[in-house]
Amino acid sequence: MATIPLYASLIDACITTKNFTTLIQIHAQTITNGIYHRDFIRSKLVSAYASCTQMRQAALLFSFTNRQTTFLFNSLIRAYASLNLFSHSLSFFRRMLDACKPIDRHTLPSVLKSCAGLSAVRLGQQVHGILLINGLAFDLANSNALINMYAKCGNLAGARKVFDRMPARNEVSWATMMAGYGMHGKGGEVLVLFNRMVEEGSSVDAVCLTAVLSACSHGGMVEKGAEYFGMMEERFGVKPSLEHYTCMVDMLGRAGRVEEAEELVMRMEIKPDEVLWAALLGSCKIHGKVDVAERVSRNVFI
Repeated sequence: MATIPLYASLIDACITTKNFTTLIQIHAQTITNGIYHRDFIRSKLVSAYASCTQMRQAALLFSFTNRQTTFLFNSLIRAYASLNLFSHSLSFFRRMLDACKPIDRHTLPSVLKSCAGLSAVRLGQQVHGILLINGLAFDLANSNALINMYAKCGNLAGARKVFDRMPARNEVSWATMMAGYGMHGKGGEVLVLFNRMVEEGSSVDAVCLTAVLSACSHGGMVEKGAEYFGMMEERFGVKPSLEHYTCMVDMLGRAGRVEEAEELVMRMEIKPDEVLWAALLGSCKIHGKVDVAERVSRNVFI
């Protein structure tokens, strides 16, 4: 039937654009044209609803689909994980295993993200075993997901072991390992790793620099943080974003240098958001800077 490839392409476009309104219209047309019952079209619709974060519709359509493929399971596992519905994501993964569906390289990064979100390190270790058995342990996306899972579950040694054994790394690998050290107060390790990254000639991106600035903030390394912030654009070609400015405001505020933090905000070309203002006001409260707080409040409530 000529309309099947056409509607498949239209649904694919909805997946790419995440256009929920158009998806509903196309879904209705597949029913009107009598092709909705085709598993190929139904599978496309499941993936499209999942990509639009409409999980109730996606799960319902999935239950009506006769051919529940690895691709479909992956779509739902990934969509639930992206919405931080980690238990639902793992539930679909268990259903996938019960149905004896083969996993592929796209299955387990989202499963590991869900393990990290639930601090389910034992399950994460079992997933690590599945990766080893299936020859996927050195796949870049899976290795990065393992680092994240171990780090968020508090097993920094496990995360570092995965990191050190990787045959190739990208910016995500470095940033994830640095963020892991940072979240557990290992600021010194973050800087050592960052310096190694630079020495090895790896590309430094905005996420890596966020991890460095955050570590400097939580570790009280103000001068070092200011040094890295100052070289962001000139040395690494990364224009500071709102997130980087927020790290700096938090860093200066923690150190009691509230006026410097205020001055930095006033010089920003980017419009501050609620998180940045909250960081600045929080430091005013901690250090008793009433005058700064009054000036900040006037800016917030303009």
